[in-house]
Amino acid sequence: MKTTALNKIHRELGAKMVEFAGYDMPIEYSGILSEHMKVRESVGVFDVSHMGEIYVEGPKSLEYLQHMTSNDVAALDHGKAQYCYFPNGKGGIVDDLIVYCMIKDQKYLLVVNASNIEKDFQWLQDNLIEGVTLDNISDRISQLAVQGPKAQEILQRLTTVELDKIPFYQFVVGSIAGVENVIISNTGYTGSGGFELYCENKDIEMLWTEIFREGAPEGIKPIGLAARDTLRMEKGYCLYGNDIDDTTSPLEAGLGWTTKFIDNKPFIDRPTLEKEKAEGVKQRLRGFILQERGIPRHGYEICDAEGNKIGVVTSGTQSPILKQGIGLGYIHIDHCKFGNTVYIRVRKKLIPALIKKLPLV
Repeated sequence: MKTTALNKIHRELGAKMVEFAGYDMPIEYSGILSEHMKVRESVGVFDVSHMGEIYVEGPKSLEYLQHMTSNDVAALDHGKAQYCYFPNGKGGIVDDLIVYCMIKDQKYLLVVNASNIEKDFQWLQDNLIEGVTLDNISDRISQLAVQGPKAQEILQRLTTVELDKIPFYQFVVGSIAGVENVIISNTGYTGSGGFELYCENKDIEMLWTEIFREGAPEGIKPIGLAARDTLRMEKGYCLYGNDIDDTTSPLEAGLGWTTKFIDNKPFIDRPTLEKEKAEGVKQRLRGFILQERGIPRHGYEICDAEGNKIGVVTSGTQSPILKQGIGLGYIHIDHCKFGNTVYIRVRKKLIPALIKKLPLV
């Protein structure tokens, strides 16, 4: 099992450790509820160094990524990033990722899911063209996600980079907490604001220590993967392996906004997805809130009032903010209208749930 460069620190802090995507990762420290609320109300830090980083470089990089990804990479200038996915050639999704433009038309950084690093790199290699080189730097790079409404204030005290001038989904490379060449990215997976910081493994302990020292007056806390999951579910963010995978349609998953049917973008699966868009999808990924006590779980049936199956839950939890069961699931197109009531089969009971436009919180 792999470890991140901060593994010793997590253990010293008494974190509950579990295997996740082949890594020994902290699932929680003080408890899911307290960690969740810390991020929503103040600031918390996630070690997400298990995520994958792959450089795509060369004179044909833009052409290559326009073919490999769903979004319009040509729209990216230096210092900008975009969310997208790799179509898999069969109408499904290899992975979802963020593309960072390091040098326009020449060099890009792809940040991919930890569970898919080897799979994604192989997919990129299998479709490689002349004029492009790949470098999987995942084992050399660490990443912190400093998230919450007080994140910017704390980080600003550690850097001369003007953080308020980095718009959402943009980044700079600069010095922070005495560490040079850090990618400081206004991105995150919590919906509570903050930054993601990328640096070399040798520098991550210093970065972690200085951020916690500086954030002590605000009560900054380490946050585990369990709260990361509840935070993303309240905002309706997809998790690969739960809500999207090689068998799910990106259009049914609500990723049409990052699927660009534009000129000069012959991306993988474009004809298939254009046909699907024209003919209409059969189901939609929707968020829902339970109207009675209960917690939806992955794989639970979604039913109509008569108990007929009309969908399936892909993610579910108890929302710490709403104190109600919430979830995501694919629902048949005839039943997925916002405001409709559906029923989640929890054991043998049908619990009513209201379909709500995302975010749920």
